[in-house]
Amino acid sequence: MSFEHQYAGFLNSKLLWKNASLFELPQFNLVNSNSNLSKEYSINITPNEVLGKRIEHFFEHYIHSTSNYKLVLKGLQIFKNKITIGELDFIIEDLRKKNILHIELVYKFYLYNPKKSTTSLERWIGPNQRDSLLEKITKLKEKQLPLLYRPETVLKLRELNIDPNKVLQKVCFYGNLFVPLSYQNKKLPDLNNSCIQGFWIHEKDFTSDKYGSRQYFIPEKKDWVTHPKHNRVWYSYMAILEELRIQLIKKKSPLLWIKSNEDSFTKCFIVWW
Repeated sequence: MSFEHQYAGFLNSKLLWKNASLFELPQFNLVNSNSNLSKEYSINITPNEVLGKRIEHFFEHYIHSTSNYKLVLKGLQIFKNKITIGELDFIIEDLRKKNILHIELVYKFYLYNPKKSTTSLERWIGPNQRDSLLEKITKLKEKQLPLLYRPETVLKLRELNIDPNKVLQKVCFYGNLFVPLSYQNKKLPDLNNSCIQGFWIHEKDFTSDKYGSRQYFIPEKKDWVTHPKHNRVWYSYMAILEELRIQLIKKKSPLLWIKSNEDSFTKCFIVWW
């Protein structure tokens, strides 16, 4: 997939919540004014760069290409006794409001598992059950955002002629949500339902009776942000089944792009758990 398609996918992503009181974390909202890559600012991404780093490049590119904001700093590492204690993702200037903003950028994929908990927000987990929404929220509130007020950070910012007392904090938390097949038409509480990108099923439910007539592709993780319509190579049910099983044996839940016809595409996780 091209950088252009990945960048367009990033710009079309949705913030995971709209209500700032939900986690007491106000969101920074990008205004999608232009889905094209600016020729004035190049994006230096190596072929093997992981999705998270690509998202950082795309965010930086957007800031450079808009007249509303100015990038002040990115990836500012904070040290204590020569040991890194954290990093500030972005510090930008809002040229309209004359504000300085510290923004923590998050781009996540979560699956809704009704069996996980009796509480809705506790049910959002990573595809391989290695992380969860509430774990990330806790990390933001207890570690990443408080870093701004550490003495080491305050000193560093003052050295850079930035008054830490005037820096406002926001998160830019994008979510790609996947629900059980039976939940596809249900409205889920708390989070932005526009983030729902598809569904998830177990391997045993991926049967030829239900899915044998469609075409498939397993994208690399760096392409998860891309819309499936840009893909040009598709495989049959039987061909994709072998590749699926290789990943599932490794306890990896692959993302599957499903093509029903020339203009109908679906995203689905096949889970190993």
